Amino acid sequence: MTDERSGEQGDEHSGELREVRLRGVRDDDLYVFLSYEHDPEAVRRSRFTPRPRDAFLTHWRKRVLGDPDCLVRTVTVGGEVAGHIVSWTVDDKQRFVGYWLGRPYWGGGIGTRALGLFLELERVRPLYADPFGGNTASVRLLERHGFERAGTVRHGDDEHVLLVLTGSGGESP
Repeated sequence: MTDERSGEQGDEHSGELREVRLRGVRDDDLYVFLSYEHDPEAVRRSRFTPRPRDAFLTHWRKRVLGDPDCLVRTVTVGGEVAGHIVSWTVDDKQRFVGYWLGRPYWGGGIGTRALGLFLELERVRPLYADPFGGNTASVRLLERHGFERAGTVRHGDDEHVLLVLTGSGGESP
């Protein structure tokens, strides 16, 4: 299996096709991810508290990129860094997927295409996700890929939707 996946996505605003790709994460990508994590609207929608720069870089370099259990890819659109998708295992039991796209890449089908490509790489099932319940776009994106509601979980004061993809042909964590 190759490290890079690609697909085309129409740009509804210009009518052009923009290529959506997944590739390995490069150190320079982290600074783009950091800026996306600090976008006030993204913070509001995700209910995720952005990390200070040094904590963010340490987390990514040691806990994400340094963990062989994590499957992580940079999402690019037309060669530009659009965000990331990552999967990880919690307590050797449940495998989760999470993603973050920069605001310029919202609402045009980029997330749908990127998640589809990632799910070709991430074969573990069941696969879980827990977006903030008020982030309806993220919940819908996951449901379009076959994730089903399995309940709710709390992260601090916020209620998140627990979704699960059971699918066939996957592996156990």
